[in-house]
Amino acid sequence: MGGLWSRRNWLTLAALGGFASVAFGAFAAHGTQDPRAQELLRTGSLYGFVHCLATFAAAGVMPLGGARARFAAPLFLAGVLLFSGSLYALALGAPRMVGVVTPIGGLCFLAGWIVLAWAARGVDCA
Repeated sequence: MGGLWSRRNWLTLAALGGFASVAFGAFAAHGTQDPRAQELLRTGSLYGFVHCLATFAAAGVMPLGGARARFAAPLFLAGVLLFSGSLYALALGAPRMVGVVTPIGGLCFLAGWIVLAWAARGVDCA
């Protein structure tokens, strides 16, 4: 599958998301004294990092016979953008209205895990 949702692009975006997760986590620890901002940054960083790694896992499941994992990676990456991104934005002073997309990102994470489980059923373990 080429184009926008190629594995190369997923992996590139996941790696950049991992970078952002570490950067925002470091900012939570060293760049702000506001406890609410620190909590938002830490939560966004943790969920973002885990789901960037999950994107790598989805890419790894595909060649093992789990081709349906191609649907999980975009869900994970959308979740990172919506969930983690909205928490980062809120921590940096965005209006509270930005938080309305946070649960949508969480639903993307959940859907990605269900799709990855579905894809794992196609893996040939012989």
